Amino acid sequence: MPRSLWPKSLLGQMLLAVAVALLVAQAISAVLLFRAAEQRRETRAANQLAFQLVDDTRANAGADAGLNAVAAVGAPRREKRRKHWLRVERSAATPLRPGEVRDADREAGLRAILAEQGVAAGELLVTERMLRDDLHYLSELQGTWRWPAASEAGSDRLLLAALRQPGAATYSIARIPAPERDLGRLWALIAQTLLLYAVLVGGLAWLLRRITRPLAALTARVESFAETRACHDQIAPSGPQDMRRLILAHNAMEARIAALLNEKDVMLGAIGHDLKTPLAALRVRIELVEDPAERERMAATIEDIARSLDDILSLARVGRPSDPMERTDLAALVAWVVEEYEDMGEPVVLLESERLALLLRATWLRRALRNLIDNALRYGERAQVALVREGGEVVIRIEDEGPGFPEQEIAAMLEPFARGEASRNRDTGGAGLGLTLARAIAEQHGGRLVLANRTDGAGRVGGLVAELRLPL
Repeated sequence: MPRSLWPKSLLGQMLLAVAVALLVAQAISAVLLFRAAEQRRETRAANQLAFQLVDDTRANAGADAGLNAVAAVGAPRREKRRKHWLRVERSAATPLRPGEVRDADREAGLRAILAEQGVAAGELLVTERMLRDDLHYLSELQGTWRWPAASEAGSDRLLLAALRQPGAATYSIARIPAPERDLGRLWALIAQTLLLYAVLVGGLAWLLRRITRPLAALTARVESFAETRACHDQIAPSGPQDMRRLILAHNAMEARIAALLNEKDVMLGAIGHDLKTPLAALRVRIELVEDPAERERMAATIEDIARSLDDILSLARVGRPSDPMERTDLAALVAWVVEEYEDMGEPVVLLESERLALLLRATWLRRALRNLIDNALRYGERAQVALVREGGEVVIRIEDEGPGFPEQEIAAMLEPFARGEASRNRDTGGAGLGLTLARAIAEQHGGRLVLANRTDGAGRVGGLVAELRLPL
């Protein structure tokens, strides 16, 4: 089955699997039943022919073996008649006409039945022919006895069996209507299959819906909690007992995670308050330092601590944003950030930009852009910014002209406190939270941050490319 037609949901895949399995099972069952019905039909026809031949053979057991064919055919004799059976004909000539084909399978079956009845079958012929082509049948229609018409007998063909015993001069020829395939049984199998489909597939669909409906609600709840971290509006347990236990376990885990996040926020808020207050006091006290150089170094240290603390608190809050998403002109937002750097005399250039409106948190996205541009200016001295559309994503690309990073270290640069050089000096790299914060903001918007070295035509590294990729 093509992948485009394969159901994506659990309900669809289970129903399709059951439907295919039921179809295969019913097909096998139908073939076996049809073959059994055909075998019974053939056995019944062989028994009817054998009954006539055995009855005729025993009735004529005392007849003179030297009777000629004409006397044998014309001799009056009482015999039992059965409905749909013609009189057994006796003939010295073979009843097989030119072009008629003997049925070897039916001959073998009839020979076995005759042997069980003690009748020796010296020569045995079995064939089928049309009713209108059989002279004996047509001659019988001119008498007082009538064989049912084709519409009543169910066949316009007859089955003919001719037996000549060892030493006999004549054939005993029996005829019965050719057995027809029972199409009614085929329609009964089709109706049975449809009924099984209605009962089994319908019942399974109801059962699976009881399972998949709460499962879909649980999936939506997990997605919502992953985005908002809010513990309200938990789903009520429903469905089978296993699903109820799963939902209860998830609700308990969700409540525990929310409690831990709340504790973290309270702790970080307290840390921020307890640290920023003494830092503000230190800013006041350093004004009493008489040495300007020493005072400048102390002020830079306090500013470095404050910025690192602000980065840490921002990284902690990015997972639980309080401001809603708003539709924003992304091109205008990028141009605004670039203009800020241009106003400060920084070498930041906006190369190309497409006008795109997205649902996003503008404050956080500006923070991510500033971090990436600051990183480009710190390590590459210049920054080039572009906004383009690639497939189903919007790409904000920031390129620098620095030395880049070793390929094996690029992934580690996105981790907290990872830096391109070992110092913690703000002037040479800061605390190593800028890229981590930018990645967290991209993931907050359902996107990703991609870092790669830029190479020239000769394969030499010519800077770092940071791509902020957001889904349309």
